[in-house]
Amino acid sequence: MGKKPIIAIIVSLLILTTAVVFVTTDLYSPDIEDKQSEDQNQNPLGNITSFNDAVNQFCFDFFKKLAEDENNHPNIFYSPYSVFTALAMTYEGARNNTAEEMKNVLHIEQDNDSFHNYMQSLYNHLNYNDKYTISTANALWPDLGFNLLDEYVNIIETYYGGKATEVEYANPEEAARIINEWVEKQTNNLIKNLVPPDKIDPDLTKLILTNAIYFKGIWQVQFDEVNTTKRDFNLASGELTQVDTMKMTGTKDKFNYTETDKFQILELPYNGKDISMIIILPKEGVELSEIISEINREDYISWIESMDEKELDIYLPKFKFETKYTLNDYLYDMGMKDAFTYDADFSGIDGKPDLFISSVLHKAFIEVNEEGTEAAAATAVIMNLKAVNGNESSRIVFDADHPFLFTIHHKETNTILFIGNVENPLE
Repeated sequence: MGKKPIIAIIVSLLILTTAVVFVTTDLYSPDIEDKQSEDQNQNPLGNITSFNDAVNQFCFDFFKKLAEDENNHPNIFYSPYSVFTALAMTYEGARNNTAEEMKNVLHIEQDNDSFHNYMQSLYNHLNYNDKYTISTANALWPDLGFNLLDEYVNIIETYYGGKATEVEYANPEEAARIINEWVEKQTNNLIKNLVPPDKIDPDLTKLILTNAIYFKGIWQVQFDEVNTTKRDFNLASGELTQVDTMKMTGTKDKFNYTETDKFQILELPYNGKDISMIIILPKEGVELSEIISEINREDYISWIESMDEKELDIYLPKFKFETKYTLNDYLYDMGMKDAFTYDADFSGIDGKPDLFISSVLHKAFIEVNEEGTEAAAATAVIMNLKAVNGNESSRIVFDADHPFLFTIHHKETNTILFIGNVENPLE
């Protein structure tokens, strides 16, 4: 029976990643040193749901989309916090049906003071602590000379800690270098080359929004490297493979644990106890895909609340891998449709409905060993100008240096008076 604790582990680690949003308007680069005052009160978000419920709901909705895609590597890993935050910053500028569709995907309301305060307090909480290494950062990168609405910039600065830094998208390589260096710095050099230069249109890209998150946690009870040995690991195909497996047996340490008729759930806390790894392990005869298809926010929370301290013998494989995804199709299938088309309305960003999302990119990294866990991720939402009848950002070139067709047209009656073609102007 195939068991994949690695993927199940990933479900609980989804918050340990980084996100980037690319918008074809103006670029922002926040000064991470400029933090907001700490406020850790978690307020309800209007009449839809609380913020943590919104993130968790998005987490499982999106994870299922990734798991259903057979083109993805079996090891799935992404940061719902990172993707959610990057999309939330974009959502702040959405209007009309575009905003309605994003609300249904993100499960949050616009112009909600409770949501804004929660985002602000969560940002401060993740950046101001001495119990473990964790940080998050947001940035807006507008194109040189591209004007963003003051109201939009103020919201991002106040509640997301993200400031605006102009870059010149007319030089895609240099713009990508600047943004990628920022991402690398925020993720301890774990996420590299998030924004490929060829994803930047020198004429149409106008704004990139980025979120990054980095985490390094030490187990509260560490595994002893001496006990790590090669053990069989059952693949979903039924085949066996040998993996380095950590072991903690015969100890008096207690860990939060619960189980259902289908799986076991174990909590491994990191120093500080505010962050833990939750491992969901299918029982014999149960496929992980079955668990993934059924899991939801409500059940997940009920399992956590039902845990009790138990003495256990623990075997956990070491692992280290990177993932990268293009998220457009998944978000579109979830109901965020207008945002990727010329029907998009992000007039809350620059005052005009001239932007749409061209790409949403995500990269993530994780390593789990005897000492603890290191993880990071990044998401990119790239927004471009709608190229309808040309655009003001570039000059149109008309070079009739090859054969062409022509007419002489009567405009008032829309009548073609003459038609011809030119193969060789010299004849």
